Amino acid sequence: MSTQWLTDQLTEAPYLSLNEELTTQILTTALHEEVNKVGFRRVILGLSGGIDSALSLYLAVRAFGAENVIAVRMPYKQSSQNSLDDAEEAILDTGVKSLTVDITPQIDAYFERFPDASPLRRGNKMARERMTILYDLSAHYEALVVGTSNRTELLLGYGTQYGDSASAINPIGDLYKTQVRQLSRYVGVPNSILSKSPSADLWENQTDEGEIGFSYFDMDRVFYHMLDLKWDRRALHKQGFSDTLIDAVNRRIIRNQFKRVMPVILKVSNRTVGIDFRYLRDWGM
Repeated sequence: MSTQWLTDQLTEAPYLSLNEELTTQILTTALHEEVNKVGFRRVILGLSGGIDSALSLYLAVRAFGAENVIAVRMPYKQSSQNSLDDAEEAILDTGVKSLTVDITPQIDAYFERFPDASPLRRGNKMARERMTILYDLSAHYEALVVGTSNRTELLLGYGTQYGDSASAINPIGDLYKTQVRQLSRYVGVPNSILSKSPSADLWENQTDEGEIGFSYFDMDRVFYHMLDLKWDRRALHKQGFSDTLIDAVNRRIIRNQFKRVMPVILKVSNRTVGIDFRYLRDWGM
């Protein structure tokens, strides 16, 4: 399947286009350095079959070699078979070690007590279950957990706190979704992953864009002008952005700020962890 649509988007919004070679070099070099800095030589990540986790996988392989990367598939009984197949294609293409851990037994056992739980509540529970599995396997394999959330999702708060947003290091967290697609094409992510509609796979036929109400491309364009260029509403209007889009993304940025920060520590001492006690000098360096 052609990716001309992506080329067309980057032509329409050239300010989103990356220097692919340089960006890949920066991300893989920094990933390797940061992981080594904390004493690890291997990494582990959850592989859903979507583009974000696939890009993190391919970057990790470039940084550490396939022999030092572990990919974990964690399906639920309603997970799309296509997603499992796409994850398997990425595993075979990269040659990494892989595991499959079915989360159905523990999820169903928990919700036997809460049969009326909403799809959102169930989805959040699944995301956090996958996180606990990754961190358990991280300890077992002595491999640091690599994140798979992109910048657009982090800004929107489109993720589960201490679930899919939890990691030790995130190589794609500063890339808009459109840029994730561009870099994925560059590093060789399979076209079946690159071309499909993004989905958290929470229920049948669920898509991110359908749930949010806007396309990632439109949100990325308005985010760039709002955040990177710091344009006000009047300037955004002149660029052609609607109040509906502006208000929707702005509201989500504000509402979900708590998801983007560490837990707030209420200060009573003169050297509070994460506030005053966070510099090299605190460690005698």
